[in-house]
Amino acid sequence: MEHLPLSGKVALVTGAGRNIGRAIALALAGAGANIAVNVNTQRAEGQAVVDEVIALGRDAVLVQADVTQRPAVDAMVETILQRFGALDILVNNAAVRHEAAFPDLSYADWRRAFEVSVDGAFHCTQAAFAALCKSDSAAVINIGGLTANTGAARRAHVVAAKAALGGLTRALAHDFAPHGVTVNCVAPGMVNTVHQNADPHHRATHTPLLERRGHPDEIASAVLWLAGPGARFTTGQTIHVNGGTFLGA
Repeated sequence: MEHLPLSGKVALVTGAGRNIGRAIALALAGAGANIAVNVNTQRAEGQAVVDEVIALGRDAVLVQADVTQRPAVDAMVETILQRFGALDILVNNAAVRHEAAFPDLSYADWRRAFEVSVDGAFHCTQAAFAALCKSDSAAVINIGGLTANTGAARRAHVVAAKAALGGLTRALAHDFAPHGVTVNCVAPGMVNTVHQNADPHHRATHTPLLERRGHPDEIASAVLWLAGPGARFTTGQTIHVNGGTFLGA
C-alpha cells in the first residue's frame, strides 16, 4: 500500500493559483492531504488547482479571499472547517513581488508588500489558531525569500516584508510550542516561475552555485517535509532552498 504521510490531514495554501503555491498544494495533496486552495482574484487559476488536486484522489475546495482583509480570512477558515472539520497545515505563501527603484517606490506599494506577506500571515495564522491547536500534528509554514538575507536593489518593500516574516516565524514558534504546533519558514532562492508585470532585474543578477534556477516542486518538497512527521522536532527555523546562492544560518 502506498505510504501517505499526510493522509487525513487538511491544508490551507494561500496564493495557491500558480507557481510555488500551486506546487505546494499539489505536493501536499500527493502526500495524502485534502487542500483548501486560496486565491484573491485569479479564480480560474485556483479552480484549475482544485481540479488537479481532485485528480490526485484528494478532496479540495476553492476559498477565494484577500488575506489582508480579516473578515474575509475568518470566513475562509470557517468554510474550511465546515467542509473538512479540521485544519492541520497552514502555508502562508501569498506575497507581492513587484519591483521598483527606491526613489520611485510609493508608500502604497511599500505598505501593500507588508499587508500581503506579513499582515496576511498574521490574519491567517490567528484565524486558524484554535483549529491548528486541536490537531495532533499541526504545522504553520511561511514562505519567505532569499533577499531577506541578501538584500536586493529595487525590492526594498519585498525584502523588508520577507525579513519581518522571518521574525514572525520565530515569535510564533514560541506561541504555538505549548500546543505542539510547529512554525517554520521556507526561503526560496531563484526559482523558475511566471511573474506578471514584474521587472526581471533581480532575477537576472544572481547565479546559484548549482548553475541553474530552482523548480517550484523543489520548494514544495521542503514544505512537504516541514508539514510531515519527520519534522516534528523542527520549529522556529528558516530553511533555505536556493541552490547555493546564499550560504548561511
